[in-house]
Amino acid sequence: MSGYFGQVWITRLALQRGMAAIYLIAFLVALRQFRPLLGERGLLPVPAFLNGVTFWQAPSLFHWRYSDRLADAVAWTGAVISACALFGLTEAGPVWISIVAWLVLWALYLSIMNVGQSFYGFGWESMLLEAGFFTAFLGPAQDHAPLIPVLILRWMLVRTELGAGLIKLRNDRCWRELTCLLYHYETQPLPNPLSWYFHRLPRPLHRFSALVSHVVQVAAPFALFAPQPAAEIAGGLIIVHQLWLIVSGNYSWLNWLTVILGVSAFSDRALAWALPVHAPVVATRPLAFDMLLYALAAATAVLSIQPVLNLLSPRQAMNTSYNRFHLVNTYGAFGHVGRRRFEIVIEGTEDAVTTPATLWREYGFMAKPGDPLRAPPQVAPWHLRLDWMIWFLSFSVTPTENGVRVWGYKLWFMRLLKRLLEGDRPTLRLMGKNPFPDRPPARVRALFYEYRYTTWREMRETRAWWVRRLLGEYMQPVPLQALEKI
Repeated sequence: MSGYFGQVWITRLALQRGMAAIYLIAFLVALRQFRPLLGERGLLPVPAFLNGVTFWQAPSLFHWRYSDRLADAVAWTGAVISACALFGLTEAGPVWISIVAWLVLWALYLSIMNVGQSFYGFGWESMLLEAGFFTAFLGPAQDHAPLIPVLILRWMLVRTELGAGLIKLRNDRCWRELTCLLYHYETQPLPNPLSWYFHRLPRPLHRFSALVSHVVQVAAPFALFAPQPAAEIAGGLIIVHQLWLIVSGNYSWLNWLTVILGVSAFSDRALAWALPVHAPVVATRPLAFDMLLYALAAATAVLSIQPVLNLLSPRQAMNTSYNRFHLVNTYGAFGHVGRRRFEIVIEGTEDAVTTPATLWREYGFMAKPGDPLRAPPQVAPWHLRLDWMIWFLSFSVTPTENGVRVWGYKLWFMRLLKRLLEGDRPTLRLMGKNPFPDRPPARVRALFYEYRYTTWREMRETRAWWVRRLLGEYMQPVPLQALEKI
């Protein structure tokens, strides 16, 4: 086996350090955002959610009890263990310390995600849990590196890439016509500073890039289990493709996690030039550990049946977990690319009674487009959960010739408006510019805009990144009294 796939001691080192870095970011995000989003006074409070589910429906230690202090303790514990893993401390002892440390990280993040509701409903959350679980069985540095968990992570990479490629080809004709990238950089959830320039690339290059994307995501995965160097070439293509996505947009840790999975395709011989470390004299793994690895491989094979059937299905699902432990999932993104960009803009006023002369002031967000003069920031691999959820709201709106038709409001959004009217500081810290620093507004409203990138000429003349056009009112002006019971 090692002759076919190569030695993986350095591979294991890179996988463990990379996964520790992603875990650290994820727990720090929870420390910053969990309480205002999901805490006792959050937009979707965890205690209310737990009242409606059992432990087996959503496994989480918060079923024992929930408090904001306990949530902080969980996140801090995860952050500290992640930092220890990042510096190799968890791999400096016997195998059981390594396994336990990584499984604790998985259990802590599982506890957070399974009560996170809509704010934790992103595909890369399940990706982190799945990859983190199998990383637990890579073993400590002084033991011979096991191949089985490396191959399981490589199998996860196959499902991630092939799932993304197939769902694109099946769900949107622009991917088959190689025209999706004419829109993607402008309509993606959170553009970054380079997205504007990527959008302005020549049309033939957009078509070529879409073709390359199909080759990397649909063809290259089949080479990941071929002999070296074929698997390394496939892994290299996937990593380069992910780096392109990293520099052209903000997708939390999705692309960085995929890059780390891409490392599983490499042997030590290929990685030695990039990571100039030498494998020490390693000990033989305990027999009990090897038996555990064989059981892990068998369980993975069984759990893979549904994801494989999903890949073969013409009705392929996107980002689906078949168990509450988020192991061996289905992945895929951007099965449909929007042709127009819509944004919801929240405004407030100090006027108790609004008139056509009322002065409205716009709230800012950390990264979501708002002020057309503001350059899109680089935030990934940090995850701005509120910004992402606001972006999703536009899919529940239908623009018409006479304005917009809103197909209902999310409870968390109504509570967000309530917190703004209360001047709630934890909520405001999740946002950008606060136009009411001294006292909260008397009323807030939400407008619905269409955004497009400026042209080269418009950029030179106005220094603006966006041009926006008001389409209608998403939410009429509301005072605090109207939201008191929400």
